[in-house]
Amino acid sequence: MEEKETILKVENLSKKYHEKDDYAIENITFSCYAQEIVGIIGQNGAGKSTIIKSITGIHPFNEGSIEICGYDIVKDMLNAKQNIGYASDDHAVFEKMTGLEYLNFLADIYGVDTATRKARIDEFQTYLNLGDAIKKQISSYSHGMHQKISIMGALIHQPELLVLDEPLTGLDPQTVEAVKNFLVSHKEKGKTVLFSSHNLNIVEQICDRYIVINHGKLIEENTIASFKEVNPNQSLESYFLKLVIANNKMRNIDTNDGDSR
Repeated sequence: MEEKETILKVENLSKKYHEKDDYAIENITFSCYAQEIVGIIGQNGAGKSTIIKSITGIHPFNEGSIEICGYDIVKDMLNAKQNIGYASDDHAVFEKMTGLEYLNFLADIYGVDTATRKARIDEFQTYLNLGDAIKKQISSYSHGMHQKISIMGALIHQPELLVLDEPLTGLDPQTVEAVKNFLVSHKEKGKTVLFSSHNLNIVEQICDRYIVINHGKLIEENTIASFKEVNPNQSLESYFLKLVIANNKMRNIDTNDGDSR
């Protein structure tokens, strides 16, 4: 089997928010490869967002290393970030811009020429379909429209790695389907998608692999194909709940959710 290019390499990643705190995440190691979609799953407070914000350079981390396309996120942040597209769970965008102004602004930052950006925006519209709303101020957008423009902005420079934090939360079924199809289309171009989600049905539908985080630890990593082969009559959601309960019992941890880190 041909070995795929490593797009993201996370090794022994550990993060504390305050010196006297316990680790929010500890000794996390995994990789993502070209042309695959990987889902990070876990309960509230498990550490999913902490991992994502470390990968994207938003949060500094205490130990370990992160490489994107061979570039170290600490030692060579500019080149690393050139290869990342990121859409956050809070849809942080410039509200007073129109959608089109926002996309052109990001295209300018990443040096995307006029013809290329127009072709990409046309393609985005095919899948995510903002229609004439793309010419309206973002402050007027619904939750779903905010999510769409955030993803468009993250992909305007066609990064090798697209990172999304809870991209499907609160979306109507039609928008969920549009985002799913768009993520699959990005993968089919040879790109890589990493996203966190509480929607395990979606993870099971479109991901190639999943990573389970529980109380800051990586407790399982597997392909969806292998999971289905071993568990033909069980959903990923059902399996995940049993896995987390068993892990908590083994570690003598209260099963109540924590915060949303």
